[in-house]
Amino acid sequence: MRPTRLLLTAALREVEALAAPRSHPPLMTLAGRAVARRALDLARGRRGPIALVAGPGNNGGDAWVAADQLLSLGAPVLVWAPLGGGTRDPVAASARARFLAEGGGVVRTLPEDAALLVDGLFGIGLCRELSGGARDAVIAINASRAPALAIDVPSGLDADTGAIHGVAVRAAHTITFIAGKPGLVTGNGPDHAGQVDVDSLGIDDALFPGNVGVLLTRATVQRLPLRAANSHKGSFGTVAVVGGAAGMAGAAILAARGALFAGAGKVYATLLAPGAPAYDPAQPEILLRSLDEALTADVLVAGPGAGAPDSPFAREVLPRLLAADKPLALDADALTALAHQRALPHADLRRRHAPTLLTPHPGEAARLLGVSVAEVQADRVAAATELSRTFGAEVVLKGAGSVCASPNGSWAINASGNAGLASGGTGDVLSGVIGALLAQTMAPTQALQLAVWAHGAAADRLVAQGRGPAGLTAGELPAAIRAILNAP
Repeated sequence: MRPTRLLLTAALREVEALAAPRSHPPLMTLAGRAVARRALDLARGRRGPIALVAGPGNNGGDAWVAADQLLSLGAPVLVWAPLGGGTRDPVAASARARFLAEGGGVVRTLPEDAALLVDGLFGIGLCRELSGGARDAVIAINASRAPALAIDVPSGLDADTGAIHGVAVRAAHTITFIAGKPGLVTGNGPDHAGQVDVDSLGIDDALFPGNVGVLLTRATVQRLPLRAANSHKGSFGTVAVVGGAAGMAGAAILAARGALFAGAGKVYATLLAPGAPAYDPAQPEILLRSLDEALTADVLVAGPGAGAPDSPFAREVLPRLLAADKPLALDADALTALAHQRALPHADLRRRHAPTLLTPHPGEAARLLGVSVAEVQADRVAAATELSRTFGAEVVLKGAGSVCASPNGSWAINASGNAGLASGGTGDVLSGVIGALLAQTMAPTQALQLAVWAHGAAADRLVAQGRGPAGLTAGELPAAIRAILNAP
């Protein structure tokens, strides 16, 4: 299956410019027809008309084409043009004229009995806060009892970032064209876009740029290599987790369990707390080891519960881990320490020869970049790619629609996961899974992407079983991740 492409608006405009002269019928006609087909599917079995909200731009043009198509098919259809019904695009103007000439109804307010609303108010070009009549129209759409189908992006949602321009339509479904949009799947996008369908409008693959974003799904992540029958525990590598300062030993244990259940041959845990337990009674397979022994492992995971930026971990342990010539995943307190030590030579990750992977949440990303959390969240793709470029590391910026970025400029957004992951310790489990996949000889980019997707898919599985999202715990994830990784 071809991966779902994700294009930023600038790149999408370039594809449109190349495709438009070759498209017969025009792209707007194809898009409007696709909207009509999807609207008919969604309205089937529901009483009332299909009400299309037409804005003043190309998004509204798609709505007028769809309305004309629906009317020709005999569907009950109405159009509401709250910002005026005029349109400069000749395809849209022709469709509007036909719709009106054939008796199509134009209303001054949204009908209360609509079977479906189609949001064609604003599209991917919106880059300002909505106010006045535009804001009122979005509020009216959201107040309706009818489900909404958004054209390309829900009005008010930024197509590139998932930020909201004051207000945004909360759609049950979105049909988007040519390629997926990052803003539909990260930030506020998942809460506003609903189920997203991508229609390429038949555009030739050769017209797309080579370096595009990708949506991470079961079909697109690389799977774990098949295990040979003639294997032993050394075949699948050793992962060492270093962390667990006083009061936070559980974070390191969760990471170690993540590594164990994700298939590492052996897992060490180096707990920094004085008087730390001698073993994990729930998973005695985890080997409690000293720092010197941890440094003999094939892959290092550092930071879960490791302590404050001025702790012995930050001053003494982290420099030793950074100097080790082996793959290193940095999480949690290791990232905070790194942010505070960026001026020190050992904190220059580009000096490392082995792969480095960073797993920040927005707060940690903000500290690493020296910006505010709001700035990180305002453009999550840009923040992740900047982190990757700055540190020469594979990066996952965690959150709704986690963004994976690589030093070569490539990026991907994860499609799995849910709000059940918004609880303590889930990120620790992810860092251990990443370590285990690296230990099983996966390349860093592929290991990070599979770990992030499987982590989210495990949470989705638990919710489907009735174990969340409220109350889903980090300790439930490792076994669910194991099931995901081993699924055919």
